[in-house]
Amino acid sequence: MPSTPGQLKSLTDPVVTVVRSPACHLCDAALDTLDRLRERTPLRLRVLEARSDEGQQLVAEHRAAMSPLVLLDGEFVSSGRLRTGRLLDLLRQRGADVPLTAVR
Repeated sequence: MPSTPGQLKSLTDPVVTVVRSPACHLCDAALDTLDRLRERTPLRLRVLEARSDEGQQLVAEHRAAMSPLVLLDGEFVSSGRLRTGRLLDLLRQRGADVPLTAVR
């Protein structure tokens, strides 16, 4: 079966978790990028506050020095400025056909 750009080969959409802090411009930029990416490929987005119990647990577990902490299916992607290249590489490893222009 030929793949369509942005189509996943698996049945479950990947989950991107963003642990954000209040008044965080890097958090806002990451969420903007992820919104553009969601227009091109199916994925679920979870946004957690860094002060929440789950947010604190994830920050401690992944030793995130800066916000936002971004995870893909629980796997560390970045802390601080979103590493879009790494995120796209991880999505491609999961079967997504996502061009770099999806986040530009």
